[in-house]
Amino acid sequence: MKLKYLLMLKQGLHQKLQQKLSPQQIQLMKLLQVPTIALEQRIKQEIEENMALVEGGDEEAPQDESSIDDQIGEQDETDNSTEDEFDLNDYIDPDDAPDYKYEANNRSKDDEEKNIPFVSGVSFHDLLRTQLSFQNLSDKQKSIAEFIIGNIDDSGYLRRESIAIVDDLAFTQNISTNKEEVEAIIKIIQNFDPPGIAARDLRECLLLQLERKEKTEDILLAVVILKRFFDAFTKKHYSKIIQRLNITEEQLKNAIDEIIKLNPKPGNTLSESAKVNQHIVPDFIILHEDGKLILQLNGRNAPELHISRTYKNMLQAYSDQKGKNNKQMKDAMTFVKQKIDSAKWFIDAIKQRQNTLLSTMKTIMEYQYEYFQTGDETKLRPMILKDIAEKVHLDISTISRVVNSKYVQTPFGTFKLKSFFSEGMVTQSGEEVSTREIKKILLNIIEKENKRKPYTDEKLAIFLKDNGYNIARRTIAKYREQLNIPVARLRKEL
Repeated sequence: MKLKYLLMLKQGLHQKLQQKLSPQQIQLMKLLQVPTIALEQRIKQEIEENMALVEGGDEEAPQDESSIDDQIGEQDETDNSTEDEFDLNDYIDPDDAPDYKYEANNRSKDDEEKNIPFVSGVSFHDLLRTQLSFQNLSDKQKSIAEFIIGNIDDSGYLRRESIAIVDDLAFTQNISTNKEEVEAIIKIIQNFDPPGIAARDLRECLLLQLERKEKTEDILLAVVILKRFFDAFTKKHYSKIIQRLNITEEQLKNAIDEIIKLNPKPGNTLSESAKVNQHIVPDFIILHEDGKLILQLNGRNAPELHISRTYKNMLQAYSDQKGKNNKQMKDAMTFVKQKIDSAKWFIDAIKQRQNTLLSTMKTIMEYQYEYFQTGDETKLRPMILKDIAEKVHLDISTISRVVNSKYVQTPFGTFKLKSFFSEGMVTQSGEEVSTREIKKILLNIIEKENKRKPYTDEKLAIFLKDNGYNIARRTIAKYREQLNIPVARLRKEL
């Protein structure tokens, strides 16, 4: 048994090839994914964690040396490896001190810096609560009403069953009520402005709005259509409605016109100024100057970064006292060295990030030169990540990180970088075109169609084939869905 066990043990010499990313490379990969709008926060975080990294001009306020000493003491408890030798000139040589500025100083002090004003306002639910305060209700009823208002979504809908509200009031508010009382209070809230508020579904929302209008013939017919033929109306089965109600097409058209005027999301009409403003900060800017394309990396408000002079002076002071050769001095020098190294790596990573972003965007701009000159989507060439990666000699994953969540500002608008990447297909003439060009042509055909008889997917496929694009009906349906265009029956108008 022992002999068998010994035979199982075997020594051998093997070669193994492995590729591992250094901490600096990992840091660069993470920074590449960060868009410009989040880069400032990332830099602030790094400055808070590393006192050797500072922003602003060359002169900075003296740092609190007691806090530095505290950090050295903390590090001494966890890191006892202080025997590594290093050249002090690598850290205090002023000619080799890395710094980084995000932009060239090529603007005048008179340049106007435009800011986007953000307006604050009363929230949607506060407006409803204000109207509630004018109602003559008991304390219990007001508590129930406030709970119901809190369950109304931003579109103005109450998406919860009355019995569920009754249960929640009992468990969370210790309020005993019933379904009938909750329904009565919902009716009160539905009389608030704007009309249609607190509806449970679209049908109820539209009916609530029609109830407040003058009872004309068209309004009364619209109410009947919504109450009795809502499903047929949403599916545009107009012939069925005409036949069942024994009305003319003109009468139906007038009633539908009244329904179309209604707001399907009444909550959106309240407090637009209080809604969240989403402002896109472009990572790149492409300008036209004398017929040429000029590329800029957006970094106007980014700070300058350099190594703290305080840390350099501390390292010089520790070096002058190295003859004392005690453990505390070695720990202090090692701590300062590590902080300076970390600051250097971060500054270098920011530099590499800038160079990688610029080289990648420059290649995209050259690849899609005709589009950026004209803004015509039909000029977009088929382009995938591999095409750009081969030109800039970077890995596809790196290009993906650069493209992810990045925007470019052009004279024709601000776009996501991802929108310029698309597959291609070959036309009957042998020309390679982008799928975006095909979608643009498809959109133009649908916009010009007769809305009384919209084109089916089969008809659209025939039109494109006549123009040299041999595309199957299934592909047409896929492109139409990507463009958020409904089927022919739902595009029909009277």
